[in-house]
Amino acid sequence: MTPAPRSAPEANWRDAPVAPVVLLFGPEEFLASRAADEVRRKLRAQNAELELTTLDAAHYTAGQLGMISSPSLFSEPKLIEVSGLAGMNDEFLLDALAYLKDPAPETTVLLSHAGGVRGKKLLDALKAAGAPRVECQPLKKDAEKAQFVSAEFTLHRRRIDAVAVRALVAAVGANLSELAAACAQLISDTTGMVTSDDVDKYYGGRVEATAFRVADAALAGNGPVALSTLRHALATGVDPVPLVAALAMKVRQVAKVFSARGSSAQLARDLGMAPWQVDAARRDAGNWTGPALVTAIKVLAEADAQVKGAAKDPVYAVERAVTVIATAARR
Repeated sequence: MTPAPRSAPEANWRDAPVAPVVLLFGPEEFLASRAADEVRRKLRAQNAELELTTLDAAHYTAGQLGMISSPSLFSEPKLIEVSGLAGMNDEFLLDALAYLKDPAPETTVLLSHAGGVRGKKLLDALKAAGAPRVECQPLKKDAEKAQFVSAEFTLHRRRIDAVAVRALVAAVGANLSELAAACAQLISDTTGMVTSDDVDKYYGGRVEATAFRVADAALAGNGPVALSTLRHALATGVDPVPLVAALAMKVRQVAKVFSARGSSAQLARDLGMAPWQVDAARRDAGNWTGPALVTAIKVLAEADAQVKGAAKDPVYAVERAVTVIATAARR
């Protein structure tokens, strides 16, 4: 009876394993870079004389992998990092398939594939061989980015409160490498618990952070603060589109939790939100009635169309939306 093929074990990018062959799979270059750093760190901890070689699978010359992986005179451990698997040439495919059948001793081959189905034959062979696969997928949801931020601080034995996490994701969350750099700066330049005031000090000028400050004030029914923050943002060149988008996201979150029952963790799973987002939306929901939410949703739909070209004065459109929302909220 033919044994069932082994399945490739999935590994977390924060704890990428050492094995004869390891696959980094996905388009998020920052996570792949972090995973590769972890593999190097582990190997160098075992032997500081690690020999590192890099190859490009798209411009590979037949025989290179076998030649580089051949044992040296003193049998130093080797790490061979291969990029560009999604565009690999036929020469690399043939050599990699042959290598999988007989990996070299004291050698780790780290393969990077940007995702997709190109190179499926090798991907299937890696899975069948049981090579660890490290997923390097983009963190698209704010909840995922919030978990990333919290983990970065935990890794460095620092604390950051939930409001600060949200503010940081709002300010710099579009790009994961920027978000990581922001975490590193806050960890380096602050002491004690990191708060939203710390985030505002370093990143409060970012468009996303400004937009969420406007939204927070409007949802809380604080019209004067919402409008003054909005006008300052507009005066400094912030486009109305992200301002309306932030308002819309906040209102949608309040609408989701408005009549919902259950724990924050349960609602987070059911609604696709982070627990801290549920808690924040529940706090905001205390300022709202069902009819008021309908009014807010309608005015935001109008504002969204107007700031995207349906009106001659997008600034007036967003100011009206903020005014209506702040007025509709109960104080």
